Amino acid sequence: MNELTKLTDTESASRQLMQEALEKVVLLLSPIVPHVCHALWQELKPGTTLLEQSWPIVDHTALVQDTIDLVIQVNGKLRGQINVPKDTDRATIEQLAINHENVQKLVAGNTIKKIVVVPGRLVNIVY
Repeated sequence: MNELTKLTDTESASRQLMQEALEKVVLLLSPIVPHVCHALWQELKPGTTLLEQSWPIVDHTALVQDTIDLVIQVNGKLRGQINVPKDTDRATIEQLAINHENVQKLVAGNTIKKIVVVPGRLVNIVY
Protein backbone atom coordinates (compact mmCIF):
# COMPACT_ATOMS: atom_id res chain seq x y z
CA MET A 1 0.00 0.00 0.00
CA ASN A 2 2.91 2.36 0.65
CA GLU A 3 4.19 1.84 -2.88
CA LEU A 4 0.67 2.33 -4.23
CA THR A 5 0.42 5.62 -2.35
CA LYS A 6 3.70 6.73 -3.92
CA LEU A 7 2.30 5.86 -7.35
CA THR A 8 -0.79 7.97 -6.79
CA ASP A 9 1.41 10.94 -5.95
CA THR A 10 3.02 10.81 -9.39
CA GLU A 11 1.31 11.63 -12.64
CA SER A 12 2.80 8.58 -14.37
CA ALA A 13 0.38 6.14 -12.73
CA SER A 14 -2.09 4.95 -15.29
CA ARG A 15 -5.66 4.10 -14.42
CA GLN A 16 -5.16 0.50 -15.55
CA LEU A 17 -2.19 0.03 -13.21
CA MET A 18 -4.12 1.54 -10.30
CA GLN A 19 -7.13 -0.67 -11.07
CA GLU A 20 -5.01 -3.83 -11.06
CA ALA A 21 -3.20 -2.88 -7.85
CA LEU A 22 -6.43 -2.07 -6.03
CA GLU A 23 -8.00 -5.33 -7.20
CA LYS A 24 -5.05 -7.32 -5.83
CA VAL A 25 -5.17 -5.49 -2.50
CA VAL A 26 -8.90 -6.15 -2.14
CA LEU A 27 -8.37 -9.83 -2.99
CA LEU A 28 -5.61 -10.16 -0.40
CA LEU A 29 -7.67 -8.42 2.28
CA SER A 30 -10.85 -10.39 1.58
CA PRO A 31 -10.15 -13.23 4.07
CA ILE A 32 -9.62 -10.67 6.84
CA VAL A 33 -12.44 -8.20 6.15
CA PRO A 34 -14.80 -9.98 3.74
CA HIS A 35 -17.79 -7.63 3.94
CA VAL A 36 -15.78 -4.48 3.32
CA CYS A 37 -13.88 -6.15 0.48
CA HIS A 38 -17.14 -7.33 -1.10
CA ALA A 39 -18.39 -3.74 -1.16
CA LEU A 40 -15.07 -2.46 -2.53
CA TRP A 41 -15.08 -5.15 -5.22
CA GLN A 42 -18.52 -4.06 -6.37
CA GLU A 43 -17.11 -0.56 -6.90
CA LEU A 44 -13.98 -1.80 -8.66
CA LYS A 45 -15.59 -4.39 -10.94
CA PRO A 46 -19.36 -4.03 -11.14
CA GLY A 47 -21.18 -7.14 -12.29
CA THR A 48 -18.61 -9.59 -10.90
CA THR A 49 -18.31 -11.19 -7.49
CA LEU A 50 -15.28 -11.35 -5.29
CA LEU A 51 -15.76 -15.03 -4.48
CA GLU A 52 -15.39 -16.02 -8.14
CA GLN A 53 -11.93 -14.47 -8.41
CA SER A 54 -8.76 -16.56 -8.27
CA TRP A 55 -6.00 -15.86 -5.77
CA PRO A 56 -3.16 -13.69 -7.15
CA ILE A 57 -0.25 -15.67 -8.62
CA VAL A 58 3.20 -14.95 -7.21
CA ASP A 59 5.85 -13.75 -9.64
CA HIS A 60 9.06 -15.09 -8.07
CA THR A 61 11.26 -13.08 -10.43
CA ALA A 62 9.82 -9.86 -9.02
CA LEU A 63 10.90 -10.89 -5.53
CA VAL A 64 14.60 -11.12 -6.41
CA GLN A 65 16.59 -8.11 -5.26
CA ASP A 66 19.57 -6.91 -7.26
CA THR A 67 20.76 -4.48 -4.59
CA ILE A 68 20.78 -4.49 -0.80
CA ASP A 69 20.87 -1.73 1.79
CA LEU A 70 23.62 -2.02 4.37
CA VAL A 71 23.58 -0.10 7.63
CA ILE A 72 26.82 1.65 8.59
CA GLN A 73 27.71 1.81 12.26
CA VAL A 74 30.63 3.59 13.87
CA ASN A 75 31.47 2.17 17.30
CA GLY A 76 28.07 0.45 17.33
CA LYS A 77 26.00 3.57 16.61
CA LEU A 78 24.04 4.03 13.41
CA ARG A 79 25.71 6.59 11.18
CA GLY A 80 24.47 5.93 7.67
CA GLN A 81 23.35 3.53 5.00
CA ILE A 82 24.69 2.43 1.62
CA ASN A 83 23.03 0.63 -1.26
CA VAL A 84 25.26 -1.90 -3.01
CA PRO A 85 24.78 -4.67 -5.60
CA LYS A 86 23.94 -7.99 -3.97
CA ASP A 87 27.18 -9.70 -5.05
CA THR A 88 29.59 -6.95 -3.95
CA ASP A 89 32.77 -8.29 -2.35
CA ARG A 90 33.77 -7.52 1.24
CA ALA A 91 36.69 -5.22 0.34
CA THR A 92 34.48 -2.97 -1.80
CA ILE A 93 31.83 -2.81 0.92
CA GLU A 94 34.47 -1.80 3.49
CA GLN A 95 35.83 0.90 1.19
CA LEU A 96 32.36 2.31 0.46
CA ALA A 97 31.58 2.39 4.18
CA ILE A 98 34.84 4.16 5.02
CA ASN A 99 34.24 6.73 2.26
CA HIS A 100 30.72 7.54 3.51
CA GLU A 101 30.56 11.24 4.48
CA ASN A 102 29.26 10.65 8.04
CA VAL A 103 31.97 8.07 8.69
CA GLN A 104 34.64 10.42 7.36
CA LYS A 105 33.57 13.11 9.85
CA LEU A 106 33.67 10.74 12.81
CA VAL A 107 36.82 8.84 11.94
CA ALA A 108 38.88 11.90 10.97
CA GLY A 109 42.13 11.85 12.96
CA ASN A 110 41.48 8.40 14.43
CA THR A 111 42.88 5.03 13.44
CA ILE A 112 40.37 2.39 12.44
CA LYS A 113 41.00 -0.72 14.56
CA LYS A 114 38.49 -3.09 13.08
CA ILE A 115 35.81 -3.32 10.41
CA VAL A 116 33.08 -5.91 10.91
CA VAL A 117 30.95 -6.77 7.87
CA VAL A 118 27.83 -8.82 8.47
CA PRO A 119 26.84 -9.93 4.94
CA GLY A 120 23.53 -8.49 3.82
CA ARG A 121 23.02 -6.51 7.04
CA LEU A 122 25.60 -4.04 8.29
CA VAL A 123 29.11 -2.68 8.44
CA ASN A 124 30.52 -1.71 11.83
CA ILE A 125 33.63 0.44 11.97
CA VAL A 126 35.51 0.49 15.28
CA TYR A 127 38.15 3.10 16.04
